[in-house]
Amino acid sequence: MTDLILALDFGGTKHTAGVVARGERQWRARRSAPAQAGGTAADDRAVMRTLAREVLGGERPAAVGVSFGGPVDYDTGTVRLSHHVPGWEDVPLARLLSEEYGAPAWMDNDANVAALGEHRFGAGQGCDSLLYVTVSTGVGGGWVLNGQIWRGQDGMAGEIGHTVVDPAGPLCLCGKRGCVERMASGPYLAQDARDRLAAEPERGAALLAQAGGDPAALDARHVAAAAAQGDALALELLRGVGHALGVGLGNAANLMNPQRFILGGGVTKAGEIFWQAMWAAARATALPEVRLEIVPAGLIDDAPLWGAVALAQADGLNGRHR
Repeated sequence: MTDLILALDFGGTKHTAGVVARGERQWRARRSAPAQAGGTAADDRAVMRTLAREVLGGERPAAVGVSFGGPVDYDTGTVRLSHHVPGWEDVPLARLLSEEYGAPAWMDNDANVAALGEHRFGAGQGCDSLLYVTVSTGVGGGWVLNGQIWRGQDGMAGEIGHTVVDPAGPLCLCGKRGCVERMASGPYLAQDARDRLAAEPERGAALLAQAGGDPAALDARHVAAAAAQGDALALELLRGVGHALGVGLGNAANLMNPQRFILGGGVTKAGEIFWQAMWAAARATALPEVRLEIVPAGLIDDAPLWGAVALAQADGLNGRHR
């Protein structure tokens, strides 16, 4: 009987599939492809079907684990919606995949799955409690408490991105002001950089140069690169991102006191300036008695994919059923 696990990561900008045998720590095969620009849920599933066929190479999996970039109902294996792609509303993805591959399929949102991946295979090994936070297109979090994912009453635990750190701050997509996501995510950082350049054209010369002189082309990586060159505006922006995230982490530390915080996502690769600002704000916000351990993700961008493996091993291969 096969013991292959098919791991699938439906992301906002790219999709990834991997195959590993139970107990292994190296991919037997792994493939990624960008999400189709302007695509639908059907397009996402078609891309992933191709990737899965390539990594399986004609084999059939014993279980399927799925990370999905959006709200899901874990108990029923249903996608509630995608914030980026239309057509995902109320899709019973776990059941559809189970029927397609003839194996049990288990799914959770990407932050929860990444938290599980880091706990089992990455920087969270040996911890009973941790909060994984991804800072990228958005800001999301996943809790592991007593060695298990903590989803909360409605599956919404871990939404650190929508905790407010500045009630008078700019408007977030969720409708509130000054959320961590609005203050720290990559797209909003780029938006703030463009706005500041327009308002203060005498500043940010190195920042503008990073984007080839075109403010519309600015992204978070340009801000990080300009900050590393000492650009005053870029430094101010990047420190603001670190500060906002640090305040959110410090409040989470006061509330739940986990053993470890693990940070992943593209913005967390912005360099020492970001990390110093984040750490200083977290330490200033947390109570003096609260111990803080904040580390970068050990699995880098593969945390959701390895989390999908852990999900399938814990549920699909051990005979747990809904």
